[in-house]
Amino acid sequence: MLRPEGVALPRPMKEPTVLTDLTIAIIGTGVMGEAIISGLLREHLIAPDRIIAADPRRERRAEIAARYGVHTTEDNAEAACAAELAIFSVKPQNLTSALPELHRRLRPEAVVLSIVAGTPVRHFVDALGHAAVVRSMPNTPAQIGAGMTVWTASDETSEQQRGWAKLVLGALGRELYVADESFLDVATAINGTGPAYIFMMLEAMVDAGVHLGLSRYVAEELVLQTMLGSALYAQQTGKHPAELRNAVTSPGGTTAAAMYELEKGGLRTVLTDAIWAAYRRSVELGKTRT
Repeated sequence: MLRPEGVALPRPMKEPTVLTDLTIAIIGTGVMGEAIISGLLREHLIAPDRIIAADPRRERRAEIAARYGVHTTEDNAEAACAAELAIFSVKPQNLTSALPELHRRLRPEAVVLSIVAGTPVRHFVDALGHAAVVRSMPNTPAQIGAGMTVWTASDETSEQQRGWAKLVLGALGRELYVADESFLDVATAINGTGPAYIFMMLEAMVDAGVHLGLSRYVAEELVLQTMLGSALYAQQTGKHPAELRNAVTSPGGTTAAAMYELEKGGLRTVLTDAIWAAYRRSVELGKTRT
């Protein structure tokens, strides 16, 4: 039975040491907010009744409560102030309204975990008046537990709090800690934006197959499995991509002909320029929030 909105959760009586002892607040239940809820429950890291999901839309709260059995509220402060781990998954433009009401109101032992793109740790520290902050950059495959998340933490974040963040982000797929926060802008350009590069390549390859006479269903089957298998093969062999590509490219063969056209078309340059553009935009967004 879900509690009525507005009723406080009972507080734990002892120092929490694992996620099952915590209350976790999810501020924003969009795609990534829901992915976090789903991952936590899928990995059995916490019980549904220890999660409070905050969202301004009544219909969305009802949907999330029915699907996962978590508590819901429209009040960000109610959720965040009750939690030891407050996860911010709102859109960047919504931070302006979400943070000021929480200034110096979080529990002293709480840690903030942000997945908001282009928003530095310092922005959360200053806006919330709270020193323990983790910044992360996940990507869309996190929705099926196959994501890649890069994260960092403020110096004031304790080892225990970092451990909580690691468990949460690990529920979304693979996670990688970096000490230098500037790497988060690079991560935004590679793993954060990266799925879009892959999806565009998938789309182009499928369209080419259709143009050559395949049904769209068959073309999609061929392209998806080829892309998936190639990525898994590269991951498991640990070989350099150039070595793998050379192994497929026979002299005078079909692959050599294809590689010639890709190089002539500037695929490497275009892709590198796209990553640089995403990186610059992430840096620009960060400057507007410092």
